Amino acid sequence: MWDLVVIGGGTAGLVGSQTAASLGAKVLLVESNRTGGECLYTGCVPSKALLAAASAAAEVRHGSALGVDAVLKVDFNRVMDHVRAAIAHIEPVDSPEALEAAGVSMRRGRAVVTADGRVAVDGAPLSTRNVLIATGSDPVVPDIPGIGGIDVLTNDTVWNLTELPARLVVLGGGPVGCELAQAFARLGSKVTLIQTRGRLLPREDQEASTLVMRALENDGVTVLTGISAASIAPKESGGTLTTTAGHSVEFTHLLAGVGRVPRTSGMGLAEAGIAIDGHGHIVTDKYLRTSLAGFWASGDVTANPKFTHTAGVHASVAAANAVVGRIRTIPAVNPRVTFTDPEVAAVGRSTKRQRTIHHTHVDRAVAQGRTEGLTRISLDRHGRIVGGTIVGPHAGETMGELALAVHLRLKASALTGVTHAYPTYNDGLRNAAIAQTQAG
Repeated sequence: MWDLVVIGGGTAGLVGSQTAASLGAKVLLVESNRTGGECLYTGCVPSKALLAAASAAAEVRHGSALGVDAVLKVDFNRVMDHVRAAIAHIEPVDSPEALEAAGVSMRRGRAVVTADGRVAVDGAPLSTRNVLIATGSDPVVPDIPGIGGIDVLTNDTVWNLTELPARLVVLGGGPVGCELAQAFARLGSKVTLIQTRGRLLPREDQEASTLVMRALENDGVTVLTGISAASIAPKESGGTLTTTAGHSVEFTHLLAGVGRVPRTSGMGLAEAGIAIDGHGHIVTDKYLRTSLAGFWASGDVTANPKFTHTAGVHASVAAANAVVGRIRTIPAVNPRVTFTDPEVAAVGRSTKRQRTIHHTHVDRAVAQGRTEGLTRISLDRHGRIVGGTIVGPHAGETMGELALAVHLRLKASALTGVTHAYPTYNDGLRNAAIAQTQAG
């Protein structure tokens, strides 16, 4: 009898299983493919490794503005070697051997939930007290006339490229689309980004969206917003995309970054009584319980924010609640970062009461010639920090302090009382807190 069976070996499954094992539970993790999931093999790790190479290329170009001229040469095969090396370096941490060392047993196979509310792996039933479903998600390929005639890249398959795309069309102006469009443009591809919504990163602050669009255009990306792909005419190498506004865009490669769909189909969830929403997500409460007793869910398979860090934290909560008893709720604060250059980091909610410091007034930004960013905090009527947005180099690093302030419901004066190292980009947050404190 297992205390917890975890279905899925991505971030949520790994963290959930190890959390339960650390609490003394007898845990089995079931994975049909390889442990590590999207984050390790096709998401966070390879994309940030690619972005590092693209950033190095951009630094060569930026150096001229600082009086340093250099010759740029991109070897795409070596870039991809770097991407693969990053994955290989981290891979052992997520390996079956690491799970075994943490006290987690593992079984290869495909798990389904039977109509009587049990779990079976490749037809063999398991006996368990609790089940954590952490099967993740898959990228969406949009339904566009003619798209079936080409090999569409997604963030799952783009890492298989062996040559730099000559002309790349990116569908989608969210984090994935913006990051990859900028990266490939910096490496030398001619990139066109098509965004159906009226602006890039529509979830983020309007000014942040504008700054990112300007940065992508400065890197050579052609950004088309407020239009969609109407049709695709395949060719021997690539094709031609026609937009709803009448644009005709030639491409050698097409990359879809228009969202992800949860992996819930074919698992027997609805038949067993596990509620699924209209988008295929497993419905969970604040304890991450599903509608079927003894079944829990976390990560991309739920409707909660689709971030690796959220998946890990939620899985830890779900696993602890499953094996110890319902004691923890999921955190309300979910910071997020889009790793374009400049980065966009955000947390909490936006209010009408705000303090903004543009980075023309941040000395580190001035010294580095990177003054295009901003730091903005939002406050409630009691003066507590409830959210904020940071745009600039390494914005994600500064976000830690802002997220803590939101979590602890701190007032701006609490940040002014902390000595911050100078000169850093963190001065933007401190100066915003000082401005708010002085204004009362």
